[in-house]
Amino acid sequence: MVSAVIVENKLPGPGAAARAQGNERHEPLITVRGLAKSYGGSVALDRVDFDVHKGEFLTLLGPSGSGKTTLLGLIAGITLPSEGRIELAGSDISRVPPERRDIGVVFQNYALFPHMTVRDNIAFPLRFRKIDRQERAARILQALELVRLDHLADRYPSELSGGQQQRVALARALIFDPAILLMDEPLSALDKKLREHMKIELRQIQQRLNLTIVYVTHDQDEALAMSSRIAVMRDGAIQQIGSPEEIYERPNSRFVADFVGDANLLDSEIVTAQNGMLHLTLAGSKFRVLARQPLDVAATGAKATVLIRPEHVLIGAAARSLSACFTGQIVSSSYEGNARRFEIDVEGTLLRARTQGVFSDHVPQPGETIDLGWSDHHAHLVDIHAQ
Repeated sequence: MVSAVIVENKLPGPGAAARAQGNERHEPLITVRGLAKSYGGSVALDRVDFDVHKGEFLTLLGPSGSGKTTLLGLIAGITLPSEGRIELAGSDISRVPPERRDIGVVFQNYALFPHMTVRDNIAFPLRFRKIDRQERAARILQALELVRLDHLADRYPSELSGGQQQRVALARALIFDPAILLMDEPLSALDKKLREHMKIELRQIQQRLNLTIVYVTHDQDEALAMSSRIAVMRDGAIQQIGSPEEIYERPNSRFVADFVGDANLLDSEIVTAQNGMLHLTLAGSKFRVLARQPLDVAATGAKATVLIRPEHVLIGAAARSLSACFTGQIVSSSYEGNARRFEIDVEGTLLRARTQGVFSDHVPQPGETIDLGWSDHHAHLVDIHAQ
């Protein structure tokens, strides 16, 4: 557990004034407008706009080459923008050198100095800023206690585990009390179990200290578990930004639906559109989806893409009372410890179901015919497009 005393006695650093200013005005701490970066004829980032508020954990999520690390580097000042503006608490920092931006950074490889002890690695930003010895000693002690490494203060990075090195990098980034913390895939080098532990620990520290974090990852589970908001990126642009629930349950495009989590994406013809509900067909049977927006009569006969998450697909007797109920043949079945995953062929359409229930007598096997379905409120309209 992180000591409450650390939070209460946390010494104000250079970031305190910027945070107070942004909070007092109820304005974003970070404002990004029209930010773009090109390398020759190649566009790495294409006029991005977004805000980050005090205490927010914003994750930049996307595949390799989507522009998320480029965007983080621009905020950090490691690279300069081709166009656009970055503001910190209302001040333009677009061309300010990295060391004067009052921003902490944790890199993917941690970038620890191998010849320095844990204590000296953590102290480095304070020495660079010429903080006096007494204050420096107090802050180092607080930082070591914060990440629970006070008993390893005199070890070198090579004598630490991956998780311990990650915590040293975090302490070093926080010791000068930056206005905002940037993190570039900080957990990617850790094994699965340690990564799960560090996700919880990092989120707890962020909430206890009310840190403002912009975090880069390609791992959907990390983004969903840790974030206040997620910005899904593709080809240098933000495709959607919203809470984890919004991104997962109500994606605004086929790309977001398919990239974040497992997805059944059904392309079906609209039979009727009445009272805000679309009636579509699959395997000769109708199902419904809420339109969530006004529809033109011309929508009838168009194609719609509908998202059904596998965990919302019910199978067997549980599906028979649902308005959306179909019959299919099991193609595959796999055991995942806390769930079973099925792939089911419904007249040429492959649907995935993920069940967490216990099969008391018989587990459905490949080749068997089975009923499956979902509730109307678990169907989400992703797109409508002409045939």
